Amino acid sequence: MKTWNQYKDYVKSVDNNTKKEIEELEIFASIVSEMIARRHFLGLTQRDLSTLCGIPQSSLARIETFRIVPKIDTLLKIMKPLGLKLSVINSEQA
Repeated sequence: MKTWNQYKDYVKSVDNNTKKEIEELEIFASIVSEMIARRHFLGLTQRDLSTLCGIPQSSLARIETFRIVPKIDTLLKIMKPLGLKLSVINSEQA
C-alpha cells in the first residue's frame, strides 16, 4: 500500500462492516470540514459561533476535532448561523 486512500480502499474491499464504518466517518468528516471552512470564511471564532448557536465552545471544539459525534439537532444548531443546510440524498439515485 502506498497511500492512505489505497489502504482504505483495500480495507473496504475485504470487510463490509469496516467499509460501512469508514464511509460513515468520511461523511461526518466532510460535514465537519465544511462547517469549519464556513466558520473561517465568515471570520468567526469557535467562541463566536458557540454564542450564536447556544452551544458551549468546548463542545464545539470537541466536534471540530472529531472527539464527539453530535446529535442531528446539535448539527442543525451549528449549521444555522453558518448559513448551511443538511441534506439527505438517496445514495441509490445519486
